[in-house]
Amino acid sequence: MKIGTPVPNVTFKTRVRDETIGGENPYRWSDQTSRDLFSGERVLLIGLPGAFTPTCSNRQLPSFDEMADTFKEQGIDAIYCVSVNDAFVMKQWADHLKLKNIKMIPDGSGDFTRRLGMLVRKDNLGFGLRSWRYAAVVQDGVVEGWFEEPGICDNAPDDPYGASTPEAVLQWLHEGRKEKAA
Repeated sequence: MKIGTPVPNVTFKTRVRDETIGGENPYRWSDQTSRDLFSGERVLLIGLPGAFTPTCSNRQLPSFDEMADTFKEQGIDAIYCVSVNDAFVMKQWADHLKLKNIKMIPDGSGDFTRRLGMLVRKDNLGFGLRSWRYAAVVQDGVVEGWFEEPGICDNAPDDPYGASTPEAVLQWLHEGRKEKAA
């Protein structure tokens, strides 16, 4: 993905709460496009290999969630997490982690991730097709900052996590603000 490139416009199959439904599961299907999600805002997008996986669940998502106010101070309107998982899994994962500040975006078919060039095979772990780990700052649907872990390949022998940490993204945001002030 290159800086200045629009994010792919795809339709995400999401579930939204609808109290008119009643019962124990008051949710309905709702299609949301990339344009719906990214237009008019400066968004931090986090791409993760999979729900309930160790690095994603124990380090990455909790850190981004805890630092949401710091990201807001740096001009980020919302934080989105996208993973090649369905809407039901993404909701359960967010509930399990007690996330308060991250919107989960299900990319069940991997279409968005594929169009970003981040879809990889993780058959060596029994995962199938998944996302490579990355983060992006997206301004009004256009990639402004890109943070991709090194070594993208199918069946990678390791799972790097350094380039897409909240600290790395915050450093980039902070340096950009200093440059604009100078």
